[in-house]
Amino acid sequence: MPQSDLLAQAAHIPSIDRLLQLPAIQALTQQHGHTLVTQHLRHFQAQLRQRALAQKLRHADLALSQLAEQFARQLQHDLQPKLRPMINLTGTVLHTNLGRALLPDAAIDAVVTALTTPSNLEFDVETGKRGDRDDLVEALLCELTGAEAATVVNNNAAAVLLMLSTFAQEKEVVVSRGELVEIGGAFRIPDIMKRAGARLVEVGTTNRTHAFDYADAITENTAMLMKVHCSNYAVMGFTKEVSLNELVQIGRQKGIPTTVDLGSGTLVDLAKWGLPSEPTVKQTVQAGADLVTFSGDKLLGGPQAGIIVGSKDSIRALKKNPLKRALRVGKLTLAALEPVLALYRSPEFLAEKLTTLALFTRPQAEMKRQAQVLQPLLQNALGAEYDVAVEPMFSQIGSGAMPVDVLPSYGLVVQFVGSGRAGSAIIKIENWLRMQPRPVIGRIHRDTLYLDLRCLRDVDIPLLQAQWSQALA
Repeated sequence: MPQSDLLAQAAHIPSIDRLLQLPAIQALTQQHGHTLVTQHLRHFQAQLRQRALAQKLRHADLALSQLAEQFARQLQHDLQPKLRPMINLTGTVLHTNLGRALLPDAAIDAVVTALTTPSNLEFDVETGKRGDRDDLVEALLCELTGAEAATVVNNNAAAVLLMLSTFAQEKEVVVSRGELVEIGGAFRIPDIMKRAGARLVEVGTTNRTHAFDYADAITENTAMLMKVHCSNYAVMGFTKEVSLNELVQIGRQKGIPTTVDLGSGTLVDLAKWGLPSEPTVKQTVQAGADLVTFSGDKLLGGPQAGIIVGSKDSIRALKKNPLKRALRVGKLTLAALEPVLALYRSPEFLAEKLTTLALFTRPQAEMKRQAQVLQPLLQNALGAEYDVAVEPMFSQIGSGAMPVDVLPSYGLVVQFVGSGRAGSAIIKIENWLRMQPRPVIGRIHRDTLYLDLRCLRDVDIPLLQAQWSQALA
């Protein structure tokens, strides 16, 4: 393209004032305001200049109607909320990247109320004086866990940090080498200890730790014995670990507290619903643990939170730590947590009312029915080069909980049967699904796309039908 044509094109880019006069953009101004639209128009105009300088702008591209349409699409994209609803077909129920536990209706209603009305977050209605926000959930937590007292911070890592900072600063904490876990985002137990000012004392080996390993490691500077529940991995074969009961006895003989990072943490025995059994918080408290920490948004099925239960003296000490205020939760977390905890008072209705447990226990037949409805739609959208089949598969609980246990599921399996590279073709489909108005997230394994329907709600099926009604471009 000649330089003279390039300059002519740049010179013919409409001014901001000219663009603002276009009826389509005036409509956008009435909807979003003059300030916002003008700011985005300046950015849009700068992009046009860059295209002109790169010799990628044609005279036809400067048609006013085309510019208005292009700007409207770009503005809609730019103003789209960054936190967007997704359709989780990965087969992982508690997917960390997709927000973990989905809240039950009771929690959603409570959050809406807390958002729209004043509340007694730190106000004691009976005395008319300032209250403690932990009071909103402490009684429930004690009732459900058998602990004397409880407090809540923003996640389980924060709970462990607060516990170590309060009781083990510049002191030693004894932990089995087989329990030095790393959670998502490369956060590791040793790193959290270091930040808390505690000194880690590793005992045993990766696969075997004995009671005498703990006993021999105790010194005058030992602050606590700590047990970490390995919920995100499993060591198989020639293994040995010290039970919590044994560890508590060692601690009591030496006058040293025993603490437990329970990780995912469940309040009920999941075996009642045919799920793998996990140690409950109540069992851990009854075994004699002085402090127990666990998450709110994993097996518990509530909002993101770190919950600490234990003796009154221990919890009182945690609350006096200045770090507690930095790690405390807000009213929305507490508003959601209270009704979730309340559901556990009636365990016979839990699988019906607690969304997380309902997803864990979905019948395979329901998922198969959904797959049979969606299969012809997706097959038609993808065309003859792809094969879409209804097949059984396995889901997982997720978020580091029960890593070796799976849940029988059903879903759609997409394979490339055309000519060319299967891997590239499947990636193309995964990208197409992910870029739809309501992104659909599946999983790829060995050049095959799996769409596990365990987390698919019936209400979302018409949405998928609408999105899949148009063939793949």
